[in-house]
Amino acid sequence: MTEQTTEPVREGAATPAPHTPAVTPADAADAARLVSFGLQPRLQPARDAEYGELLRRYREDPPFARLADAVATGLGLIVLEVSDRAGMAVTADEDSVFAVRMGDYARRAATDSADRFLHGLAHLALAAMAFPRPEDLADDGYIGRVTVNGVDAFVRQACRKLEERAEEQGDNTDPVSDAPGLEAAWRVWARRSSTGATKDARRLAGSTTGIVGKAAAFLTESGFLQRTGDESGGTYRTTARYQLQVRDLAGGAAMSELLGLGIVPVSDGTATLLPPDEGDDLDLVADAGLPFS
Repeated sequence: MTEQTTEPVREGAATPAPHTPAVTPADAADAARLVSFGLQPRLQPARDAEYGELLRRYREDPPFARLADAVATGLGLIVLEVSDRAGMAVTADEDSVFAVRMGDYARRAATDSADRFLHGLAHLALAAMAFPRPEDLADDGYIGRVTVNGVDAFVRQACRKLEERAEEQGDNTDPVSDAPGLEAAWRVWARRSSTGATKDARRLAGSTTGIVGKAAAFLTESGFLQRTGDESGGTYRTTARYQLQVRDLAGGAAMSELLGLGIVPVSDGTATLLPPDEGDDLDLVADAGLPFS
Protein backbone atom coordinates (compact mmCIF):
# COMPACT_ATOMS: atom_id res chain seq x y z
CA MET A 1 0.00 0.00 0.00
CA THR A 2 1.50 3.27 -1.10
CA GLU A 3 1.18 6.18 1.25
CA GLN A 4 -0.10 9.30 -0.45
CA THR A 5 1.20 12.66 0.61
CA THR A 6 -0.20 16.09 -0.10
CA GLU A 7 2.25 18.88 -0.64
CA PRO A 8 1.23 21.83 1.49
CA VAL A 9 0.36 25.03 -0.29
CA ARG A 10 2.95 27.66 0.44
CA GLU A 11 1.64 30.83 1.96
CA GLY A 12 1.44 33.62 -0.57
CA ALA A 13 1.58 31.30 -3.56
CA ALA A 14 -0.52 32.39 -6.54
CA THR A 15 -3.77 30.54 -7.09
CA PRO A 16 -3.87 28.94 -10.53
CA ALA A 17 -6.09 30.93 -12.85
CA PRO A 18 -9.24 29.20 -14.05
CA HIS A 19 -9.06 27.80 -17.53
CA THR A 20 -10.23 30.25 -20.16
CA PRO A 21 -11.37 28.73 -23.45
CA ALA A 22 -9.18 29.81 -26.31
CA VAL A 23 -10.71 32.11 -28.91
CA THR A 24 -11.19 30.21 -32.12
CA PRO A 25 -11.20 31.59 -35.65
CA ALA A 26 -14.90 30.75 -35.76
CA ASP A 27 -15.51 32.91 -32.68
CA ALA A 28 -13.64 35.81 -34.25
CA ALA A 29 -15.63 35.39 -37.46
CA ASP A 30 -18.91 35.41 -35.54
CA ALA A 31 -17.88 38.54 -33.61
CA ALA A 32 -16.94 40.32 -36.82
CA ARG A 33 -20.20 39.17 -38.37
CA LEU A 34 -22.14 40.74 -35.50
CA VAL A 35 -20.27 44.01 -35.95
CA SER A 36 -21.01 43.91 -39.68
CA PHE A 37 -24.70 43.59 -38.84
CA GLY A 38 -24.33 46.66 -36.63
CA LEU A 39 -22.99 48.57 -39.62
CA GLN A 40 -26.25 47.92 -41.47
CA PRO A 41 -28.55 50.26 -39.52
CA ARG A 42 -31.67 49.42 -41.52
CA LEU A 43 -31.36 45.71 -40.74
CA GLN A 44 -33.74 44.65 -37.96
CA PRO A 45 -32.72 41.73 -35.70
CA ALA A 46 -36.31 40.46 -35.57
CA ARG A 47 -36.18 39.87 -39.32
CA ASP A 48 -32.81 38.11 -39.48
CA ALA A 49 -32.36 34.84 -37.59
CA GLU A 50 -28.54 34.93 -37.67
CA TYR A 51 -28.47 38.48 -36.34
CA GLY A 52 -30.86 37.56 -33.55
CA GLU A 53 -28.81 34.51 -32.58
CA LEU A 54 -25.57 36.52 -32.44
CA LEU A 55 -27.27 39.12 -30.25
CA ARG A 56 -28.41 36.35 -27.89
CA ARG A 57 -24.86 35.00 -27.76
CA TYR A 58 -23.51 38.47 -27.03
CA ARG A 59 -25.84 38.82 -24.05
CA GLU A 60 -25.27 35.32 -22.67
CA ASP A 61 -21.59 34.73 -23.45
CA PRO A 62 -19.35 37.39 -21.81
CA PRO A 63 -16.11 36.26 -23.55
CA PHE A 64 -17.88 36.53 -26.92
CA ALA A 65 -19.23 39.95 -25.97
CA ARG A 66 -15.74 41.16 -25.10
CA LEU A 67 -14.45 39.80 -28.39
CA ALA A 68 -17.15 41.61 -30.38
CA ASP A 69 -16.45 44.83 -28.47
CA ALA A 70 -12.75 44.46 -29.28
CA VAL A 71 -13.50 43.98 -32.98
CA ALA A 72 -15.63 47.12 -32.95
CA THR A 73 -12.95 49.09 -31.12
CA GLY A 74 -10.33 47.99 -33.63
CA LEU A 75 -12.50 49.36 -36.43
CA GLY A 76 -12.86 52.72 -34.70
CA LEU A 77 -16.44 52.03 -33.63
CA ILE A 78 -18.13 52.77 -30.33
CA VAL A 79 -20.82 50.33 -29.18
CA LEU A 80 -23.79 52.36 -27.96
CA GLU A 81 -26.11 49.48 -27.15
CA VAL A 82 -26.69 45.82 -27.92
CA SER A 83 -30.34 44.87 -27.62
CA ASP A 84 -33.25 43.38 -29.50
CA ARG A 85 -34.73 46.84 -30.10
CA ALA A 86 -31.62 48.46 -31.55
CA GLY A 87 -29.49 45.51 -32.59
CA MET A 88 -25.79 46.21 -32.24
CA ALA A 89 -25.92 49.98 -32.40
CA VAL A 90 -22.52 51.47 -33.15
CA THR A 91 -21.21 54.91 -33.96
CA ALA A 92 -17.87 55.78 -35.49
CA ASP A 93 -15.26 57.85 -33.72
CA GLU A 94 -13.63 60.74 -35.53
CA ASP A 95 -10.73 58.70 -36.93
CA SER A 96 -12.73 55.69 -38.07
CA VAL A 97 -12.97 54.85 -41.76
CA PHE A 98 -16.70 54.48 -41.13
CA ALA A 99 -17.13 58.03 -39.88
CA VAL A 100 -19.62 60.10 -41.86
CA ARG A 101 -18.58 63.64 -41.16
CA MET A 102 -21.16 66.39 -41.48
CA GLY A 103 -18.73 68.41 -43.56
CA ASP A 104 -18.37 65.56 -46.06
CA TYR A 105 -22.14 65.12 -46.23
CA ALA A 106 -22.68 68.84 -46.71
CA ARG A 107 -20.06 69.06 -49.46
CA ARG A 108 -21.80 66.24 -51.30
CA ALA A 109 -25.17 67.88 -50.75
CA ALA A 110 -24.15 71.36 -51.87
CA THR A 111 -21.23 73.29 -53.28
CA ASP A 112 -22.21 76.68 -51.87
CA SER A 113 -20.81 77.42 -48.41
CA ALA A 114 -24.09 78.91 -47.22
CA ASP A 115 -25.93 75.77 -48.31
CA ARG A 116 -23.45 73.60 -46.41
CA PHE A 117 -24.11 75.66 -43.31
CA LEU A 118 -27.87 75.21 -43.74
CA HIS A 119 -27.55 71.44 -44.20
CA GLY A 120 -25.71 71.19 -40.90
CA LEU A 121 -28.32 73.30 -39.16
CA ALA A 122 -31.12 71.17 -40.65
CA HIS A 123 -29.59 68.00 -39.17
CA LEU A 124 -29.22 69.57 -35.76
CA ALA A 125 -32.76 70.94 -35.84
CA LEU A 126 -34.16 67.53 -36.83
CA ALA A 127 -32.36 65.87 -33.93
CA ALA A 128 -33.46 68.48 -31.43
CA MET A 129 -37.08 68.44 -32.58
CA ALA A 130 -37.21 64.65 -32.56
CA PHE A 131 -36.19 64.64 -28.88
CA PRO A 132 -37.06 68.08 -27.50
CA ARG A 133 -36.79 67.14 -23.81
CA PRO A 134 -34.11 65.30 -21.82
CA GLU A 135 -36.66 62.72 -20.71
CA ASP A 136 -37.38 61.89 -24.34
CA LEU A 137 -33.76 60.91 -24.84
CA ALA A 138 -33.73 58.93 -21.60
CA ASP A 139 -36.94 56.97 -22.32
CA ASP A 140 -36.12 53.89 -24.42
CA GLY A 141 -39.76 53.61 -25.44
CA TYR A 142 -40.06 57.16 -26.73
CA ILE A 143 -40.66 57.64 -30.46
CA GLY A 144 -40.15 61.11 -31.87
CA ARG A 145 -42.12 62.37 -34.87
CA VAL A 146 -41.10 65.20 -37.14
CA THR A 147 -42.22 66.75 -40.41
CA VAL A 148 -40.19 68.63 -43.00
CA ASN A 149 -42.51 71.64 -42.92
CA GLY A 150 -42.57 71.54 -39.15
CA VAL A 151 -38.79 71.73 -38.87
CA ASP A 152 -38.66 74.63 -41.33
CA ALA A 153 -41.47 76.50 -39.57
CA PHE A 154 -39.82 75.95 -36.22
CA VAL A 155 -36.46 77.32 -37.34
CA ARG A 156 -38.13 80.27 -39.07
CA GLN A 157 -39.91 81.21 -35.89
CA ALA A 158 -36.59 80.95 -34.09
CA CYS A 159 -35.13 83.25 -36.76
CA ARG A 160 -37.78 85.83 -36.01
CA LYS A 161 -37.11 85.70 -32.29
CA LEU A 162 -33.37 85.96 -32.82
CA GLU A 163 -33.81 88.89 -35.18
CA GLU A 164 -35.87 90.70 -32.57
CA ARG A 165 -33.17 90.02 -30.01
CA ALA A 166 -30.46 91.33 -32.35
CA GLU A 167 -32.42 94.54 -32.99
CA GLU A 168 -32.92 95.07 -29.28
CA GLN A 169 -29.19 94.65 -28.69
CA GLY A 170 -28.27 96.85 -31.65
CA ASP A 171 -26.39 94.10 -33.49
CA ASN A 172 -25.47 94.55 -37.12
CA THR A 173 -28.32 93.15 -39.19
CA ASP A 174 -26.63 93.50 -42.56
CA PRO A 175 -23.31 91.61 -42.48
CA VAL A 176 -21.19 90.81 -45.50
CA SER A 177 -23.38 88.69 -47.79
CA ASP A 178 -20.55 86.54 -49.14
CA ALA A 179 -19.30 85.50 -45.70
CA PRO A 180 -22.05 83.30 -44.25
CA GLY A 181 -19.69 81.93 -41.64
CA LEU A 182 -19.71 85.38 -40.01
CA GLU A 183 -23.48 85.65 -40.01
CA ALA A 184 -25.79 84.51 -37.27
CA ALA A 185 -27.71 81.36 -38.21
CA TRP A 186 -31.04 83.12 -38.45
CA ARG A 187 -29.67 85.50 -41.08
CA VAL A 188 -28.67 82.63 -43.35
CA TRP A 189 -31.88 80.64 -42.95
CA ALA A 190 -34.29 83.58 -43.02
CA ARG A 191 -32.90 84.89 -46.32
CA ARG A 192 -33.53 81.59 -48.07
CA SER A 193 -36.87 80.79 -49.70
CA SER A 194 -38.91 78.14 -47.91
CA THR A 195 -39.93 76.22 -51.03
CA GLY A 196 -38.55 78.11 -54.00
CA ALA A 197 -40.59 79.22 -56.97
CA THR A 198 -41.46 76.74 -59.71
CA LYS A 199 -44.44 76.66 -62.05
CA ASP A 200 -45.42 73.17 -60.94
CA ALA A 201 -44.93 73.94 -57.21
CA ARG A 202 -42.05 71.50 -56.89
CA ARG A 203 -39.79 71.94 -53.89
CA LEU A 204 -36.40 73.27 -54.90
CA ALA A 205 -33.38 71.45 -53.52
CA GLY A 206 -31.85 74.75 -52.41
CA SER A 207 -34.93 75.90 -50.51
CA THR A 208 -35.00 75.41 -46.75
CA THR A 209 -37.68 72.70 -46.96
CA GLY A 210 -35.63 71.10 -49.74
CA ILE A 211 -32.59 71.07 -47.46
CA VAL A 212 -34.57 69.65 -44.52
CA GLY A 213 -36.07 67.03 -46.84
CA LYS A 214 -32.62 65.96 -48.03
CA ALA A 215 -31.39 65.71 -44.45
CA ALA A 216 -34.42 63.60 -43.49
CA ALA A 217 -33.90 61.35 -46.52
CA PHE A 218 -30.25 60.86 -45.57
CA LEU A 219 -31.24 59.91 -42.02
CA THR A 220 -33.83 57.49 -43.40
CA GLU A 221 -31.25 55.81 -45.62
CA SER A 222 -28.97 55.56 -42.59
CA GLY A 223 -31.63 53.78 -40.51
CA PHE A 224 -32.20 56.70 -38.14
CA LEU A 225 -35.66 57.75 -39.34
CA GLN A 226 -38.58 55.92 -40.93
CA ARG A 227 -40.79 57.75 -43.40
CA THR A 228 -44.45 57.39 -42.45
CA GLY A 229 -46.21 59.64 -44.96
CA ASP A 230 -46.09 62.52 -47.41
CA GLU A 231 -48.07 65.03 -45.37
CA SER A 232 -46.44 68.32 -44.36
CA GLY A 233 -43.58 67.85 -46.80
CA GLY A 234 -42.81 64.38 -45.43
CA THR A 235 -43.51 62.83 -42.03
CA TYR A 236 -41.01 60.68 -40.14
CA ARG A 237 -40.66 58.72 -36.92
CA THR A 238 -37.46 58.04 -35.06
CA THR A 239 -35.78 54.67 -34.57
CA ALA A 240 -34.04 53.33 -31.47
CA ARG A 241 -30.74 53.74 -33.27
CA TYR A 242 -31.37 57.45 -33.85
CA GLN A 243 -32.25 57.98 -30.21
CA LEU A 244 -28.97 56.38 -29.18
CA GLN A 245 -27.07 58.50 -31.69
CA VAL A 246 -28.65 61.77 -30.53
CA ARG A 247 -28.18 60.75 -26.90
CA ASP A 248 -24.49 60.22 -27.59
CA LEU A 249 -24.16 63.58 -29.37
CA ALA A 250 -26.39 65.68 -27.12
CA GLY A 251 -23.47 66.99 -25.11
CA GLY A 252 -21.14 67.36 -28.07
CA ALA A 253 -19.87 70.47 -29.74
CA ALA A 254 -22.37 70.41 -32.61
CA MET A 255 -25.41 70.26 -30.36
CA SER A 256 -23.86 72.84 -28.08
CA GLU A 257 -23.57 75.17 -31.05
CA LEU A 258 -27.26 74.71 -31.79
CA LEU A 259 -28.20 75.36 -28.18
CA GLY A 260 -26.02 78.44 -28.30
CA LEU A 261 -28.24 79.77 -31.07
CA GLY A 262 -31.18 79.70 -28.66
CA ILE A 263 -33.28 77.64 -31.04
CA VAL A 264 -34.12 74.40 -29.23
CA PRO A 265 -34.11 73.31 -25.59
CA VAL A 266 -32.34 69.96 -25.47
CA SER A 267 -30.01 70.38 -22.53
CA ASP A 268 -32.46 71.18 -19.75
CA GLY A 269 -35.93 71.11 -21.30
CA THR A 270 -36.53 74.82 -20.82
CA ALA A 271 -38.33 76.16 -23.88
CA THR A 272 -36.84 79.27 -25.43
CA LEU A 273 -39.62 80.13 -27.89
CA LEU A 274 -43.15 81.37 -27.39
CA PRO A 275 -46.24 80.52 -29.44
CA PRO A 276 -46.73 82.69 -32.54
CA ASP A 277 -48.59 85.94 -32.12
CA GLU A 278 -52.24 86.09 -33.08
CA GLY A 279 -52.45 86.30 -36.86
CA ASP A 280 -48.86 85.20 -37.39
CA ASP A 281 -48.33 84.02 -40.96
CA LEU A 282 -45.62 81.45 -40.22
CA ASP A 283 -48.02 78.61 -41.10
CA LEU A 284 -46.86 76.29 -38.34
CA VAL A 285 -47.79 72.70 -39.03
CA ALA A 286 -50.21 70.98 -36.69
CA ASP A 287 -48.73 68.07 -34.71
CA ALA A 288 -45.26 68.93 -35.96
CA GLY A 289 -43.78 68.22 -32.55
CA LEU A 290 -42.64 71.78 -31.95
CA PRO A 291 -41.36 72.13 -28.38
CA PHE A 292 -42.93 75.52 -27.74
CA SER A 293 -44.13 76.42 -24.27
